[in-house]
Amino acid sequence: MVATILIADDDAVQRRLVENMVQRCGYDAVTVDSGDAALAHLIDPETKAIDAMVLDLVMPGLDGMGVLEKIRDLGFDLPVIVQTAHGGIDNVVSAMRAGAHDFVVKPVGIERLQVSLRNALNASALKGELQRIRHRREGKLTFADIVTRSEAMNHVIAMGKKAAASAIPVLIEGESGVGKELIARAIHGCSERAAKPFVTVNCGAIPDNLVESILFGHEKGAFTGATEKHAGKFVEANGGTLFLDEISELPLSAQVKLLRALQQGEVEAVGGRKPVKVDVRIVSATNRNLLNQVKAGAFREDLFYRLHVLPLTVPPLRARREDVPHLVRHFAARIAAEENRPAATVSNDALAMLSQLNWPGNVRQLENAVYRAVVMSDGGQLGVQDFPQTGGTLPVSGLETGTAPQDSEPSFAAEIISGTEIPIAPTPAPVRFMPTYGSLSLLNDGGEMRPLEEIEAETIRFAISHYRGQMSEVARRLKIGRSTLYRKLDDAAAAPSNDGNS
Repeated sequence: MVATILIADDDAVQRRLVENMVQRCGYDAVTVDSGDAALAHLIDPETKAIDAMVLDLVMPGLDGMGVLEKIRDLGFDLPVIVQTAHGGIDNVVSAMRAGAHDFVVKPVGIERLQVSLRNALNASALKGELQRIRHRREGKLTFADIVTRSEAMNHVIAMGKKAAASAIPVLIEGESGVGKELIARAIHGCSERAAKPFVTVNCGAIPDNLVESILFGHEKGAFTGATEKHAGKFVEANGGTLFLDEISELPLSAQVKLLRALQQGEVEAVGGRKPVKVDVRIVSATNRNLLNQVKAGAFREDLFYRLHVLPLTVPPLRARREDVPHLVRHFAARIAAEENRPAATVSNDALAMLSQLNWPGNVRQLENAVYRAVVMSDGGQLGVQDFPQTGGTLPVSGLETGTAPQDSEPSFAAEIISGTEIPIAPTPAPVRFMPTYGSLSLLNDGGEMRPLEEIEAETIRFAISHYRGQMSEVARRLKIGRSTLYRKLDDAAAAPSNDGNS
């Protein structure tokens, strides 16, 4: 879930030193021993995605300057921090001209490296956000502009790219706030219609008596208040893409006319005398189960099958937690720029805490939480204390042992099942969704010893609550590495729940 740093250095000792410092800074590290190996890792689609690189300038074979040139030629938008034992001004100028983000001299200290990495990741996030905003305004948003590291989202993007290559109707399903419109815009931006209009209609925000007029247009004098002719959204989107958001809210009377427009490729304005031919690609979206709407008689079955040709289900944010840190960085960088505030970085403990939460409002809720944190923060770095409103958002299933209800004070009472219990000391400063104290039962309901991995998982869950989501502190107190902690968390989340024993 944390950023991944690629370290390229032919010196094994220096490589291990930098790797250790990168990990102590809270990032994941990938090491290679040559410039060629670094490029191979970046090019290989099967390898782990890289957020920044620490690159030695002097290496046998392809040196650091050669790597910088190749990265630029291949079009990689990757912040690179170069390091060398020779800190001459000529080396600095040459490296910066070649595209390096920063320059450090061996042996670099951990404080200097941490500042450099933080600034590089922040600058990269801001650059990506500005590019996405520009592409959105120009109607050129593509799947490359979507911030994600999730396997589930990768599947959605792969399907979306295939859909963009044709005119097949697409129905995007998913909860409110997951980014359905972003997917629709990316489909349009990757299609042959990218230079044509992308028109959005929120079907749930249109009064029932104006639906036909807004979609299909009206003639002057067609009804009271029609003082002039209106073309309608279908005609406005002619040659491009029409995005019908919240399609399930469309009245039945309008569904009949929409079906005819899709079948015949023509629309008839209210009060019009003859239909008008239109060439429109339809992408629709809903946060409801349309099939259930059909069964309930609220949505026409024939229209459902007309729209439900290629369904794309966008997973909720709680199902793709690895995206949270990257989204937070992008939002923080963009909002700080929009609000004319100093560049905001986010601590790794805050990122770890945010990644644990359920986010019922999905990406939209996360963005608003970051907005508040950036505006209200007094410092240059956002920490756990800058996200107090997340206390009402329950942690992820598998991590909420002993959590309190959303709107109540925590009251974590020990449940004595049977057998010996191990007391756990209270935390001095609990937050709303964290337990204040607890106990660990060694026996199950049947009076038998619980499996060791089950006890270990419960201990980790409590440690995360006890130290308020500060993952560095949790790992230190449990005397395990951060990578080991995250692996054990993944194992615990995948294991069956045993709430009755905790």
